[in-house]
Amino acid sequence: MKEGLPAGFQPGRDIICVQGLGFVGSAMALAIANARDKAGNPRYNVIGIDVPNDTGRERTDAINRGLFPFENNDKTLQEARQAVTQQGNLWAVTDPAYFQCADVVVVDVNLDVGYTEGHRPSLDMTPFERAIRTVGTHIKPGTLVIVETTVPPGTCEKIVCPILSEEFQRRGLQDGKFYVAHSYERVMPGEHYFDSIVNYWRVYSGIDEESANRCQAFLENVIKTDTYPLTRLKKTTASETAKVLENSYRAANIAFIEEWGRFAEAVGVDLYEVIDAIRMRPTHSNMRQPGFGVGGYCLTKDPYFAPLAARELFGLENMDFPFSTRAVAVNDAMPLVSLNKIEALLGGSLKDKRILVLGVSYRQDVGDTRHSPTELFVAEGKRRGAEMVCQDPMVSHWRELDMTVLHEIPSFTGFDAIVFTVQHRQYGEIKFREARLDPGTVVFDANRVLSDEQRADLVQFDHITLACIGR
Repeated sequence: MKEGLPAGFQPGRDIICVQGLGFVGSAMALAIANARDKAGNPRYNVIGIDVPNDTGRERTDAINRGLFPFENNDKTLQEARQAVTQQGNLWAVTDPAYFQCADVVVVDVNLDVGYTEGHRPSLDMTPFERAIRTVGTHIKPGTLVIVETTVPPGTCEKIVCPILSEEFQRRGLQDGKFYVAHSYERVMPGEHYFDSIVNYWRVYSGIDEESANRCQAFLENVIKTDTYPLTRLKKTTASETAKVLENSYRAANIAFIEEWGRFAEAVGVDLYEVIDAIRMRPTHSNMRQPGFGVGGYCLTKDPYFAPLAARELFGLENMDFPFSTRAVAVNDAMPLVSLNKIEALLGGSLKDKRILVLGVSYRQDVGDTRHSPTELFVAEGKRRGAEMVCQDPMVSHWRELDMTVLHEIPSFTGFDAIVFTVQHRQYGEIKFREARLDPGTVVFDANRVLSDEQRADLVQFDHITLACIGR
């Protein structure tokens, strides 16, 4: 270690190391640092550890300056950040040697799906394995390792524990004991970012009973389990399966509605109205709606984890999970449905058309552009010859497309089409009665962004075309 611990780290507190300071790890580190004992004092000292590259240094520097690394609209998270900054019990580094200080390590590193040349999903566990090996290189005996990363079922049993055992043996700690648990996150960046950690249900399991007990004790100190009780499963593979199944179910639900959206548009039915009526039935209250597409880090890849685990971790053949994998393909293509409709409304060609795209993040009220459906929409629009002007209140630079994004909504004049893709709060505040739109402009609501009142105001413009997905 290059230096000692900061002055705000009070002795007598357990030290929690959070590995990975992305959208999950940064918020989790903040939640742990904000946990308090019965007397109202901070319960833990927290060290966030990221990789020593430009991105890792940007995130650790932001945290150490009292900032949250990602743009968001969550007031509760900002209040927690201010409190933790005053307490001084959260510190971020890029030196993995600090894992030796940990009583608990929370693993929040990425695990991506790779693709073969034929665009078949493949499982490359190398970066994740490297991260676990880094932990095993430094932790002391008795450390609890909690994997929050969404992983293929069987990962803790078949990958994490063997790697930690190998590293302990290499270090001459054959008799050293470590503890491993899996407790998947349900973090939802946006308006309720922080609450999705501390005020939400958790599923967990341990590689053995003592690991599960220690995980439970830790989670009870961070999560308000009196209101949101924990659910313990018998095996870590069961907990890993629960997360993958949970996200696969949601992805399949969204894909299922997509085909009904095309039918509703063809026969002149408002599918949103239909779905709202169906949702009144409690057993169907979670039915999804037609929209612009699925984005973010989870639903775009998690349905692949079960078939990949079946084949590569358990050696099971002929388990292809056709519903889950087909759902990913359907959802990936959804942005092109909107683009094709806009192209048809503009006379069959996008060449030299100027299109304003409102919303580039993958969901509302967060600046997360990973796997955003807008990325495909904009890239394909450019390929077809359109000028794509993008605006998002949460994003200034779109890293994936290396393009500048407007922060403020520009004047609506000078565009052939205006497309709403993300339900940012800012868009719900637009007063269209006061807006100016050029004759022939297409206003396209791709994701139920506009309210009934806003659509009614737009209908008053007899010189524009208003169109929506699912209607």
